[in-house]
Amino acid sequence: MLLGAAAMARLQAARVVIVGLGAVGSYAAEALARAGVGHLRLVDFDEIRPTNLNRQLLALHSTLGRAKVAVARERLLDINPRCDVEALQIFGDQQTRPQILAGADALVDAIDSVGPKFGLLRDAAAAGLPLIVSSMGAAERTDPTQLRVADLARTDRCPLARFMRKRLRAAGITSGITCVFSAELPRKTPRALQAEALENPAEKDVLARGRQRKPLGSLPTLTGIFGLVAANIVIMKLAGEP
Repeated sequence: MLLGAAAMARLQAARVVIVGLGAVGSYAAEALARAGVGHLRLVDFDEIRPTNLNRQLLALHSTLGRAKVAVARERLLDINPRCDVEALQIFGDQQTRPQILAGADALVDAIDSVGPKFGLLRDAAAAGLPLIVSSMGAAERTDPTQLRVADLARTDRCPLARFMRKRLRAAGITSGITCVFSAELPRKTPRALQAEALENPAEKDVLARGRQRKPLGSLPTLTGIFGLVAANIVIMKLAGEP
């Protein structure tokens, strides 16, 4: 009723990949299914844990211990049985990224680990993926009115976006990635993520598989909004809206 039949046909024909089904990605995936996107590829290697209950859409006491992609697929098909939902319980690394990105019209990057996030964005941009939407840091923010949407080259005040911008520029990628980010500085540790993300020559696998991170506090409201905003960008772009 809102977008019209032609836009709905484009959504039903679209193939969208969501990488990371945590506090941001789970909301993005559900919004895309409810909007009528016809093909969804869900990628996450992890299982649902008790620590996910405060913020992740898929986390229920009845789903603890189950693979996130399996739970998500069941839920999305219960919402939209006509959707083709592919569930990949794999880690996004150099070997699996071609499979993850193959045939996609759009990517929602909801990874919170710095190394895999960089690799995914680099490879998606290098492959010429038509639409790349990446969620930046949502942890330790409390003000939803400070959410912003911009090309990665025009982000500011977000430590994760700053790091990604620097790394991708070094790889020859200066634009073409739409970011959902917050202009609000992290409440407690504005430089914690930067310090953790910066490369250490003694840890050569940091940018391949990430490193063990200290947990950061987050609100279910902010992370959910990040995911819904990311999905909204994809919906409107695929529908042909400006």
